[in-house]
Amino acid sequence: MKLSLCLLTLNEIDGCKKDIPKIKRLRKHFFEIFAVDNGSTDGTVEFLKKQGIKVISKPKISYNAMHSIAVKNTQADAIVFFPPKGTNSVKDCLKFERYFNKGYEFIVASRTIKGGKNEDDKHFFKPRKWLTITLALVTAIRWRREGNIIWDVLHVFRGTTVSSFKKSKIYTTGETFDIDEVTKSYIHKLKRIEFPTTEHPRTSGQTHFKTIPFGIKIFKYFFSEALKFN
Repeated sequence: MKLSLCLLTLNEIDGCKKDIPKIKRLRKHFFEIFAVDNGSTDGTVEFLKKQGIKVISKPKISYNAMHSIAVKNTQADAIVFFPPKGTNSVKDCLKFERYFNKGYEFIVASRTIKGGKNEDDKHFFKPRKWLTITLALVTAIRWRREGNIIWDVLHVFRGTTVSSFKKSKIYTTGETFDIDEVTKSYIHKLKRIEFPTTEHPRTSGQTHFKTIPFGIKIFKYFFSEALKFN
């Protein structure tokens, strides 16, 4: 199976400087490594190109569209999406291959299952983690009929086979890709699994998904989809 690694970027120059040297050491494990950039203005694109990484620049497109463009531009059988923001374990990119080779079609690096860690874990108040687990539970109750529950429904760090991605017909507009992919994995009965990973707090840069406004978008998506006959 040919496996691609796609970096999703938007003004992540500091994270790239931390992660890219480690990512370059993984080249022999991937058919290709490339980036889809959403209009960075901080030097991210220039840095990636200097490191020999192909960049597909698509300013101001939606988060969902970034994934769709990545799949359309790969010649691999499966693709791993990784956000090089300096908070995720680069070495965990290598864990996807073993699951793809076992026949799994959708794989999530999970911060919420046993052995995983979320950047909220050091705090008493954990809004992002609680939101994620709540959505995971209600999504599974509504759509899952068999197979594993995906508990980290909002983590960017994940992988999918190209064939299952196309079959799932995930929305190409909006900011709901992560939850939509989980929902469609239940509807289409994809073989899915999670493995634990650690997310560290950001040391620079800003999150592109503020908890409250993003949470509102996600709940709107959920209630809209829940009313459909699936």
